[in-house]
Amino acid sequence: MKLTTLGTGTAAPSAGRVCSGHLIETPAVRLLLDCGSGVVFRMAQASIDWMAITHVALTHFHADHTTDLATLLFAWRYGAIPWRTAPIAILGPPGTIDLVARLDAAFGGAFMTLGYEVRIEEVPVGAPVALSADVRLRAQKVPHTAESVAYSIEAGGRRIVYTGDTGPDEALGVWAKGCDLLLAECSLPQSMAMATHLTPEGCGALAAGATPQRLILTHFYPPVELVDIRAIVAERYGGAVTLASDGWSIELEER
Repeated sequence: MKLTTLGTGTAAPSAGRVCSGHLIETPAVRLLLDCGSGVVFRMAQASIDWMAITHVALTHFHADHTTDLATLLFAWRYGAIPWRTAPIAILGPPGTIDLVARLDAAFGGAFMTLGYEVRIEEVPVGAPVALSADVRLRAQKVPHTAESVAYSIEAGGRRIVYTGDTGPDEALGVWAKGCDLLLAECSLPQSMAMATHLTPEGCGALAAGATPQRLILTHFYPPVELVDIRAIVAERYGGAVTLASDGWSIELEER
C-alpha cells in the first residue's frame, strides 16, 4: 500500500497546504480519502493518475473535506479525452447519498449526464466493506460532527487508519491498536483546545493507546504550527512521527 498526503491543511486558507485529501494505492484500488478544496490540483501537480481513482471515501461533510468532489466528478467527464467510462464508488457515513444529491442539484442535475456510473454506498460502522478481493475498509464513529467517522484500510497484511477530523477519543485508540500507519489530525495548540479536534497532546495520547508503527500528522491550522509538535507528541508517544506536507508519501511492502 502507498499513502500520499495530498492535502494537509484545513478550512484556513494557506499558501502551502490545501484542504483535506489523502490517497491510498494498491494494485487493485485507488482510494481517495476526503476531497477538500485544492486536492484535485495537488493530484495533477504530483503527476498522479486521477482518472484511475476507483473509490472516494468521505469522513464527514464539512466543506474542507468535500468541496473538490464536484470538481473531480466533472474532471472525469470534461477534463480528459477520452473521458471516464468506468464506474466510481463514493463511500461515506449515513447522509452521503443526500450530500451527493444536493451537490447534483446545485449543478443542475449534471451528475446524471456524466457518461459513467456514480455508485454511492453509505458505510455502516464496524462492518467490513470489500473494495476489491484483498482490500477491506471499516468505519469507526468519532467525535466531531454527527456523521463523522474514521477509516481503517487493510491490504497485503498491512493496516492504515485515518482519523478524519476527531476530538479526543479513547475508543479510537483501542480500535486503531497496532496499525502500521496512523494518519491523525493535529488541528490546534493546547491553548485553543476543543472537544472536536486534536492538539499535539491529544495526538500523543491517541498514539500511545494505538501504538502504530508510525504516526503521521495532518490537518494543521496555522496556530498549531507555532508550537513544537514533535516534542509535545514525544512526551506521550515514543514511536516514529511524521508531520505530513502536501505531496508527501510512504509505501508499505506486503507482509
